[in-house]
Amino acid sequence: MAWNIISDKEQVQKIIDSSKDKPQVFFKHSTRCSISSMALRRFEGSGILDRSTVDCWYLDLLSYRAISEEIAHQSHVVHQSPQAILFVDGQMCYAESHGMIDAELILQIIA
Repeated sequence: MAWNIISDKEQVQKIIDSSKDKPQVFFKHSTRCSISSMALRRFEGSGILDRSTVDCWYLDLLSYRAISEEIAHQSHVVHQSPQAILFVDGQMCYAESHGMIDAELILQIIA
């Protein structure tokens, strides 16, 4: 599998609604930040993108800041970068940023 790309603010609610059928992860990435790049490589290296049990959504923060703000509003999680936010059954159930992003923990939560 590969990343799903989020590029429209209207997608946010649809993705959250989709979490009622399948867990959904938003990954907010700043392409100018070395810490964000490190977190992205760790996340991708975990194998989570190869799992059929979760959909992973990549958000380029520099291009789509308004989408990040919408995710923050919907999840009630203050925006940070990098950041991973997991929705299951329409509810936010995991949010971490920087070096605390743990794809293995996400997989444990949805198991």
